Amino acid sequence: MRSDETPLEAMYRELREEVGLKPEHIDVLAETPGWLKYRLPRRYQRSEQKPLCIGQKQVWFLVKLVTDESKVRLDLTEKPEFDRWRWVDFWYPVNHVVHFKRGVYRHALRILEPFAADLGRSNSKAVVNQ
Repeated sequence: MRSDETPLEAMYRELREEVGLKPEHIDVLAETPGWLKYRLPRRYQRSEQKPLCIGQKQVWFLVKLVTDESKVRLDLTEKPEFDRWRWVDFWYPVNHVVHFKRGVYRHALRILEPFAADLGRSNSKAVVNQ
């Protein structure tokens, strides 16, 4: 997140950069209150990198795609971060993320679940970039 951005502004920027979506392509349904944080285990910290990154803090957003899936574009940057995507079950990310992030993922999804449930259980899906 850039120092001059709010979490919402950063989410819109990242959404455009990483998956090609614009603000009008989604509805923001909910966000986690405050920052969710995790620490990197020492073996993942790059001591030669300045500034030293020892963890991350995040605000999570639940968004609904309100446009055609064809608007999802992973090739808008010179070095795309992802090469494919797919819809998965709402809880899928918790079981497929690196172990030290699982607590944050579980906490975020517990907060956002009631808002996803309002959409109907059968439609509670997440986008996973791989």
